[in-house]
Amino acid sequence: MKAMILAAGKGTRVRPITHTTPKPMIPILQKPVMEFLLELLRQHGFNQIMVNVSHLSEEIENYFRDGQRFGVQIAYSFEGRIEDGELIGDALGSAGGLKRIQDFQPFFDDTFVVLCGDALIDLDLGEAVRRHKEKGAMASLITKRVPPDQVSSYGVVVSDPDGRVLSFQEKPAVEDAASDMINTGIYIFEPEVFDFIPSGEPFDIGSELFPKLVEAGAPFFALPMEFEWVDIGKVPDYWQAIRSVLQGDVRQVQVPGVEVRPGIFAGLNVAANWDKIKVEGPIYVGGMTRIEDGATIIGPAMIGPSCHICEGATIDNSIIFDYSRIGPGVRLFEKLVYGRYCVDRNGDHFDLQEASLDWLITDVRRQDVLAPSPQQKALAELLGTDIALKAS
Repeated sequence: MKAMILAAGKGTRVRPITHTTPKPMIPILQKPVMEFLLELLRQHGFNQIMVNVSHLSEEIENYFRDGQRFGVQIAYSFEGRIEDGELIGDALGSAGGLKRIQDFQPFFDDTFVVLCGDALIDLDLGEAVRRHKEKGAMASLITKRVPPDQVSSYGVVVSDPDGRVLSFQEKPAVEDAASDMINTGIYIFEPEVFDFIPSGEPFDIGSELFPKLVEAGAPFFALPMEFEWVDIGKVPDYWQAIRSVLQGDVRQVQVPGVEVRPGIFAGLNVAANWDKIKVEGPIYVGGMTRIEDGATIIGPAMIGPSCHICEGATIDNSIIFDYSRIGPGVRLFEKLVYGRYCVDRNGDHFDLQEASLDWLITDVRRQDVLAPSPQQKALAELLGTDIALKAS
């Protein structure tokens, strides 16, 4: 059976992570989110998978290759060009990417599934396809009910009692929402859907293809299903996804490592004297990370591999990516540290290097970290970034 994973977007709402990591490669406790999708597809018999790529395409292709080690076959459709020896992404939109593959050589010759590459799901795809065929649908979208106060974060789907899609609302105000069923970015199509997609131009599934299907009166249905769906489309979503995994609320993701103490999981060769570190789980610490005596780590928190948490530092409800050095006395509360960026849980961020704060938080591989000057300490206090230094 055949499927498509949409992986060409720039992931602008998850910046700065997506400056150097494409959204499908964002790690959920060190495992890319797209890998979970491949496991789901394989489990339900989808073993021929197309992936459209554009932004940072080489990161995706170099990791997944032809899919052999994941038990599937993968081929890629690159959307972009080379200019002055550099790959330039130029995505065609979700529907445009599908059409490009079909125009190259008709690949989708039977019912196929399309998944967005930025969510954790445990949907029974076989049952979804069965319902799609039972309806006699050309196109189906999987919907999920959300609490009324959350509808403004999603695309709302309005359908008749039989499930035929009537209209859409894109992130409506709570008081204006005509439904509490939202689009999950999981689609089932018949090859006839390509008659509604133009060739060689950007075209989106949600905002362009679906309204066209409704207008044409095509057999287009919403399929409400109960399943686990963890979206990571925005920084707050990613933040919540990591917290949910650590708290054991996501069935398909197990916390890796060894549970060295209740709720405290560690990878290989973590250098830490847990008797001299204040810890409150749930916490995951990646392999080859060093945590000095006198540090404090309060969960839910994730510290990536090969990090260095110095004496007196506090990691409180925060996410620390790999190779980060958190300096002595630095206090992080509800922060995400990614390379040279410090991000709050709402997505607001600043560049530590531009702010001359990379002596507080830096890459462990740097050899030129110096003690802060009085001027640097004063600057840190002036910025009011919730990054505080112990008096020294």
